[in-house]
Amino acid sequence: MGLLDKLFNTSSHTAKSGDSSKTNSDLPWITLNNLEQLDLIKERSKTKTQFIFKHSTRCGVSRMVISQFKKEYQLDESEADLYYLDLLSHRDISNAIADQFKVMHQSPQLLVVKNGAVVKHDSHSGINSLQLDTFI
Repeated sequence: MGLLDKLFNTSSHTAKSGDSSKTNSDLPWITLNNLEQLDLIKERSKTKTQFIFKHSTRCGVSRMVISQFKKEYQLDESEADLYYLDLLSHRDISNAIADQFKVMHQSPQLLVVKNGAVVKHDSHSGINSLQLDTFI
């Protein structure tokens, strides 16, 4: 298992909501690392909420926000797909997200995609104020 897999648990095993053994890294992250995934996200959003978390690994604010996000995320992978975008490695994907979904790039940033469109987005401390379960 690679470092990113350990940090973001990109394997298929995740703890269920309410599972007392859940740790901060036990989120159902799906690594967003190619442009073709954006079409898949749009298509899947027609039947299941899609979240995209855009993160800068060099930014202290981004690290703080993602740490809090991991502690508070309570959704099960059957309720929503949770994508992780490393902005430093994939700025082209971030640019494509801004273009396709008509949302200005920010970092960190969380986008909620339903029915092929962004229905909500926020950045910085606003991310952890979102009530994600209201989008399910």
